[in-house]
Amino acid sequence: MTRIKNAQQFASQHAIYIVLLLLVVGIAFWDPRFLSVTTIRDIFLQSSTRAIIALGAAFILITGGVDLSAGRVVGLTAVLSASMLQLSEYPRKFFPDLQQLPLWVPVLLAIAAGLIVGLINGFIVSKFSVPPFIATLGTMVAVYGLNSIYFDMEPNQSQPIGGLREDFSRLGTGYIGPNGPYSVPYIVIIAIAVALLVWILFNKTRLGKNMYAIGGNIQAAKVSGINVSRNLIAIYAIAGALYGLAGVLEAARTGGATNNYGNMYELDAIAACVVGGVSTSGGIGTVPGIMAGVLIFGVINYGLTFIGVNPYWQLIIKGLIIVLAVAFDMRKYVSKK
Repeated sequence: MTRIKNAQQFASQHAIYIVLLLLVVGIAFWDPRFLSVTTIRDIFLQSSTRAIIALGAAFILITGGVDLSAGRVVGLTAVLSASMLQLSEYPRKFFPDLQQLPLWVPVLLAIAAGLIVGLINGFIVSKFSVPPFIATLGTMVAVYGLNSIYFDMEPNQSQPIGGLREDFSRLGTGYIGPNGPYSVPYIVIIAIAVALLVWILFNKTRLGKNMYAIGGNIQAAKVSGINVSRNLIAIYAIAGALYGLAGVLEAARTGGATNNYGNMYELDAIAACVVGGVSTSGGIGTVPGIMAGVLIFGVINYGLTFIGVNPYWQLIIKGLIIVLAVAFDMRKYVSKK
């Protein structure tokens, strides 16, 4: 009896990793080529920017909020960075007279733009008590409008931005090691570094402890002396900066940008977080769980396409996984209450 309880407890605590393993084993059973090094490398490559966005969204979810502006911030920062990092000889430059800038200048400007949007979100939520859903819905629409105006400026006039510099593209397509399946892409290394940094913020800093406290019980957090407003502004700002970084890397990875980049990415990020164990009620969430959630959707997207499953069936499977994850989360929440 004790062994059964221990097994049930283990399965409950590690459900996300078990699901990930079963997905990989199931697809590999259907087509053993799925376990090739190249396939696994491609899944990690495609999941890297999504992981950074999900880590940013997790900050907000753990406080009990939700951020709908993430995808549009990704689009804005992708366009901003790409527009300033084109080849000097490219015939359709966004800024024809712009001199070549050091790589870090446009990258930092784009990340700063994401951070500013996050600051605005945090200020609206904390100072005006606007529900996060409404506040970020408003900024989502406004950021898309602002990005579209910028994208439509002369002489670009809403044409896809291309002709990116090699040093910029290398961020998304370069790798360490010999050319081949065993090379490690820079973008994967960046995503892992961001995950480690976020893990430290979550677990080893006062901001992280305050974040969990606010999500667990905001009134108790106020009574205990936590400056909720200041912490929320900082949390939303960090999330915005992560979206900005993801936008830069997405432009570098794909070799271009348009104002529609990042559309609906926020929903994928929220879904990955929820599937990865971040509670929709706030106060609960871990970095390993979030990364596993991102990989589950990466395996679904890549793996089911790999074995020829109709894309519409893939959407149904993803939807069922999201609903089951939220139902499981709410069941645990109700049990604790």
